Amino acid sequence: MLEGMRARIHALARRLRRLERRELDAFLRWIEHTGNLLHISVLVFVPLLIATVTWLANVTAVISFLLFPPLAAGTYTLFSDPEGKYATPWKFVGGMTVGACCGWLALALTTAVGLNGGGISASGAALSVLFTGACTWALDLEEPGAFSTALLVLVTGNAQFAYVLGIVVSSSFVAVSFVVWRARFYEQRAKYLYGTTGGDDHVLVPMENGDETVARFAASIASAHEAGKVVLFDVVDEAAAERGAGEQTANDEGDRSAANLETSTGTGAEADGGATATAAERAASDVGNSLESFAADLEAAYGIPCEVVVAADGGLSAGIVLETARRQNCDLIVTPYAEDDRGALSSFIRGLFDSEIDVIAFRSNEGRRRWQHSLVAARGAGDTARAMLDFAIRVTETGRTISVCTCIDNESQRRTAESTLADLVDAFSGRFETHVANAAVQTYLSRIAPRYDVLFVGSSTDRSAASRFVSPPTFRKLRDLESDVAIVHRGRHR
Repeated sequence: MLEGMRARIHALARRLRRLERRELDAFLRWIEHTGNLLHISVLVFVPLLIATVTWLANVTAVISFLLFPPLAAGTYTLFSDPEGKYATPWKFVGGMTVGACCGWLALALTTAVGLNGGGISASGAALSVLFTGACTWALDLEEPGAFSTALLVLVTGNAQFAYVLGIVVSSSFVAVSFVVWRARFYEQRAKYLYGTTGGDDHVLVPMENGDETVARFAASIASAHEAGKVVLFDVVDEAAAERGAGEQTANDEGDRSAANLETSTGTGAEADGGATATAAERAASDVGNSLESFAADLEAAYGIPCEVVVAADGGLSAGIVLETARRQNCDLIVTPYAEDDRGALSSFIRGLFDSEIDVIAFRSNEGRRRWQHSLVAARGAGDTARAMLDFAIRVTETGRTISVCTCIDNESQRRTAESTLADLVDAFSGRFETHVANAAVQTYLSRIAPRYDVLFVGSSTDRSAASRFVSPPTFRKLRDLESDVAIVHRGRHR
């Protein structure tokens, strides 16, 4: 009974660990979206910075509590839109400081001419806003917080200098913290958060059809990382080897003399068994030698290790490919594109897509060995789009511009689409150009695809069944494109 209780406790612990991993994976995928990352940053860093400034205000008389409203608003503006027009240290510190100085000047002028009556001077408030608008315009410091500091200085009494000094100190502290966060984390988020930029180094290539272009494409991806490796994989069909051996034996038997046919039945059976085993081994050896020669060419051309694995089975299947990928510690499979009789993805590729391993189904058009011009067709800025862009960066020759496009249904969606593409490319280093087209996906890609060597599209496996029924996956509409096509699928439960 005690053993049974322990087994149940261990089973419960395993389920809890799996649940924790799934929850962690879900959270990582959620935070990979730039908008979600910015929301989390606002919730974490803005309160921490304001708390630090509050502590400074409690221990020194330099910082006034009146600067908190513009400081909190400005800090939120920085972290919520780090690539925006106001997200520069100079505009942030300079704008708030210039606003405070303009308010101080307006207060001094109204006091000098006797317009500063009881309470807060209306003329002082008007002059503060006027001076602030003129100065921020002239200095290109259109910072909304400047108008807040300009008005709040009117209620500081005789502590205008301390207020301005407090603005300079506190805003500088926030600006330095923002610059460090943006340079060390936000602009490096692809390195820390996005899965493909740190993985997909070991690439498995099923070689049943002997498509060397697919293998070269995989080698281009793997060679971008120092730890890259390519594994060429093929399967010897045991049944076919046996049939071939049997046919060869029958032909040989027909040519034998009558004296040789007097061999005993038992001896003949043993000979047949040995021939069958030898035929399977010979077939595997022939396949292995051919792949070894090609692997040597890949190593020389791309400068990466290239291994060969040959298995004996009933034929190439998704199951044996996935099992081999796991045993070889491969995190990406690059396979030739294949369709079934209905024009949909073959059952082999669908089986690969239904796994935790990333997959690229590659359709070669002209047998290229290098890819100079790449186009990424993105629907959003999710993990699949980032994976496509990362793969495009890897295979494209250094220094070449990578194009990223998306299609919209009407012009009202253009601004949102442009922002989405900006978020997508901003996380990566390189040269990019983005296109937002008000056109059908098929029409647009058919028109511009001839300009590119390879087109990256998503597998649409992250869409609902209803969505795929209403709007079929993009790759089903692209059979006649002149460029190579790489269909990228992100593995489940990473």
